[in-house]
Amino acid sequence: MSIRVRAPGKVNLSLAVGRRQEDGFHPLATVFQAVSLVEELVATPADDVTVEVTGPQAGLVPTDGSNLAVRAARLLADATGVEAGVHLAIRKDVPVAGGMAGGSADAAAALVACDALWGTGLPRSELARLAADLGSDVPFALQGGTAVGTGRGHLLSPVLSRGEYHWTVGLSPRGLSTPEVFGAFDALVGAAVDPDPVVDDALLRALLAGDAEAVGAALSNDLQHAALELAPELAETLAVAEDAGALGVVVSGSGPTVVALAASPGHAVAIGRALLDAHVVAGVRQAVGPVPGARLVAERG
Repeated sequence: MSIRVRAPGKVNLSLAVGRRQEDGFHPLATVFQAVSLVEELVATPADDVTVEVTGPQAGLVPTDGSNLAVRAARLLADATGVEAGVHLAIRKDVPVAGGMAGGSADAAAALVACDALWGTGLPRSELARLAADLGSDVPFALQGGTAVGTGRGHLLSPVLSRGEYHWTVGLSPRGLSTPEVFGAFDALVGAAVDPDPVVDDALLRALLAGDAEAVGAALSNDLQHAALELAPELAETLAVAEDAGALGVVVSGSGPTVVALAASPGHAVAIGRALLDAHVVAGVRQAVGPVPGARLVAERG
């Protein structure tokens, strides 16, 4: 028997970051959108919990106990008393260490796949609770669509959003460590940051109206300056996308992936071509959002 699940990467349409707290975390107020770059995971019975990873940048993903999908499977087993193992075969499509939550998508996919494989039958609400224990972005990879995230980003409220959004994704030749980006953020702004970040109402109104131009104008990321400090070359990537007529362009999450909102699928291709011609990216992808969260694709006996 095998279970196949797909889970999406994400872009942060906005990311407001609050002052670092005593527990080391920063309060966040963000708007997530799930996009059509997806991780595919196939779960099959095994004696232990193991993982293999294929696809772009697969060699950068750990395959030991630190792998988020492995941690998700073990967490579900512990929570439900399951003693069976599982082999997780992951086909990557989301950039690694790129600020698009590929590892979180793997974890969400593992929760859904193992729940089906082991017949544990947990409601989505319980899977979401387990997801929050694994990482701030895992609950959204489970839910998908468009949502406001608060707390560490794990407390989700669905957002009413009309229309389809076309993205050009500019890939960086190197990743950025999320803790390093937050460390740079603290060094740059420190105690001057508002302790209670909020989501911009203009972005929520634009999404409700399905106004892509207004969404583009409202894109924002408090971590972008920190990402640019660590990877100054991203400034040129942002500038080329802007010159190509992007409705808006921003570093996604902690970076270094740059996402540009396009007016149409053809415009997304043109922005990608401009980025490649300027030699400011390692590659480009086109994506559409919003898309659903982690979902069962096929089950074979």
